[in-house]
Amino acid sequence: MSQQEIDKHSGTVTTGHEWDGIRELNTPLPRWWVYTFYATILWSIGYWVVYPAWPTITGYTAGVFGYSTRASVAADLADLERSRGEKMQTLAVTDPADIEKNPALLALARARGKAAFGDNCAPCHGSGAAGAKGYPNLNDDDWLWGGTLDQIMQTIQFGARSVNDKGHEGPMVGFGKDGILKKPEIVNVAAYVRSLSGLTSTTKGIDIEAGKKIFADNCVACHGDDAKGKQDVGAPNLTDQIWLYGSDEATVIESITNGRNGVMPAWAGRLDPTTIKALAVYVHTLGGGR
Repeated sequence: MSQQEIDKHSGTVTTGHEWDGIRELNTPLPRWWVYTFYATILWSIGYWVVYPAWPTITGYTAGVFGYSTRASVAADLADLERSRGEKMQTLAVTDPADIEKNPALLALARARGKAAFGDNCAPCHGSGAAGAKGYPNLNDDDWLWGGTLDQIMQTIQFGARSVNDKGHEGPMVGFGKDGILKKPEIVNVAAYVRSLSGLTSTTKGIDIEAGKKIFADNCVACHGDDAKGKQDVGAPNLTDQIWLYGSDEATVIESITNGRNGVMPAWAGRLDPTTIKALAVYVHTLGGGR
C-alpha cells in the first residue's frame, strides 16, 4: 500500500492502492451520473410511498395511490363486458344449440371460446386443440365422454376424475399392478388389443386367441364386446386406430399393467357460465363435434 499522490501523467490523485507497480487513479464519477443516481434513490422512495411496495405479515402496503394491477385488469374486463352489452346477455341466456344456428351469436361464442381456450385449455390440448400424448385431440370425432354440445359442456363444467362430485368417473384398473393378470397374460391381451387396429406384434410366443379370451374375461365390461368403448365410463374405442397414449407394444403393455387415469379439472367456479358455454360451442365446432 502506497500513499496517495499525484499521477505525473494524468495529474489525477491516486487512491493509494498499488499492484505490481500499477497505481489506481481516483477518478471521480461524472457529476451528471452522480446526480442521476441520487435522483433514482429519491424516485424509489417516492415509489414506495405512492404504490404498493412493502410486504407485511398479513398483506402489503397499499400506497397512497392504492393502485393494483389486478384491480386495473378487473376494471378493464368489466368495461369490455359493458361494451359487449346486449349481445353478451343474449349469449348468456341462449341455448348452445340455438347459438350455433345464429351466425352472429355463433361468431361471438367462437371468439370468446377461442380466447378462453387459449388461456385455459391450450396448455394441455395445444393451441390448435390437436392434443398430445395423454391429452385428447378435440378436432376429431373420437370422444371419451361424448361429443355432443351437452356432453362437452358437462365435461368442461365438472371435469373427469376431478374433485368435483358431478365429474366423470371411470378409472382404468392396473391389471398388473393390482395382481389381476400376470405378465404373459398382459402381453397376450396387449397383442390382441393392438390387432384390433391392424397392428402386429414381433414378440415371440404371442397367443392372440389367449389374449382375446383374457379381453373377454376382463375388459369387455368397460370397452364392450366389440371393443368400441363406452362413453359413460370414458372407455376408449380400441378399434379406430386412435391412441391416446401411443400404439407401440411397450406403451399398450404399460397401460394394461398400471392403468391410465388422466384428470381433467372442473372449470365450473373458475370460469363463468357464459364463458363455459362459449367454450363448449367453440370445441363442438372445431370439426369433431357430434
